[in-house]
Amino acid sequence: MSADALPIRMLHDRVLVSTEGESGERKSNSGIVIPATVEIGKRLSWAKVVATGSSVRNVEVGDRVLYDPEDRAEVEVRGEDYTLLRERDLHAVAAERLSDETTGLYL
Repeated sequence: MSADALPIRMLHDRVLVSTEGESGERKSNSGIVIPATVEIGKRLSWAKVVATGSSVRNVEVGDRVLYDPEDRAEVEVRGEDYTLLRERDLHAVAAERLSDETTGLYL
């Protein structure tokens, strides 16, 4: 679903992300499947940005972002589950448009 199709508008520094396609299962380097129920320390997750608020400065729709799953709020929009985050709670941004000199820091 694209951001244009969502019946909501994000406010301030909020970022709406979709974790669809991000399964909880992982594979170790040797190929062993690790179930989502296994807890190993503090594990961050990747998600795709589907909408941003007007005050968001370093993230655009379509970017992949790294966030802490414990610092999230979940919401359902038209039967789809999304995660609502603040921009300051994001740890990293992965996007083709980023160059080497872009730090993503608020300086």
